[in-house]
Amino acid sequence: MKNDTIVVARKSRETDIELKLGLFPGASDIRSGIGFLDHLLTSLAHHAGWTVQLRCRGDLEVDEHHSAEDVAIVLGIAFKEALADRRNPRRFGTAYAPLDEALARAVVDLSGRPWCRIDLGFRRESIGSMATENIGHVLQSFAINAGICLHVDLLKGENDHHRAEAAFKALALALRTALLPLEGIGDDQPGGLGAVREGVAGPLNSTKGRPSIVISRIDEAETGKAR
Repeated sequence: MKNDTIVVARKSRETDIELKLGLFPGASDIRSGIGFLDHLLTSLAHHAGWTVQLRCRGDLEVDEHHSAEDVAIVLGIAFKEALADRRNPRRFGTAYAPLDEALARAVVDLSGRPWCRIDLGFRRESIGSMATENIGHVLQSFAINAGICLHVDLLKGENDHHRAEAAFKALALALRTALLPLEGIGDDQPGGLGAVREGVAGPLNSTKGRPSIVISRIDEAETGKAR
């Protein structure tokens, strides 16, 4: 198992983001420009056992949506790249996390097929400077760009701060479980990652085995000349 640090930079007219992600424990320093998002991502990194360094300069004079969304996109891209170095992860992870009266459940599948369903049922419009509608959107944007299937449900709770933090802690623990090595499947066995890195990665730990996908291009202009 490699422990590379993945570096992703993304720049647009709305945000300028630099991210370093390591799927191993270490000190994280997260500065998105949105205090509550920093709090949630710091909790995610700590409980998942990751190291995250993040800087985001965004158009917060508009609102925090662009920064929150783009940070999640970059984190998802980095996670997807880091996942390629994992040999035979368990693939599935389920976790519950409480925070006082709040209880959240997260279920993940490192399937390569992005899907996301979030149900947190917030009551407040915002927590700090972050609109509560953007909290679920961050989870969704992360899952889609990471190429994972993610379900997060808030089972109980009264305080929206507690509800949101419990959700991110549950996600962290579920991902931590899903990334653990699966016993009994070698790299050359069906479901193993093997050395295949070409094309699009198929599902891990699957009865399908590892699909082989070949993508090519035909230059029709050159083909016409050859005729």
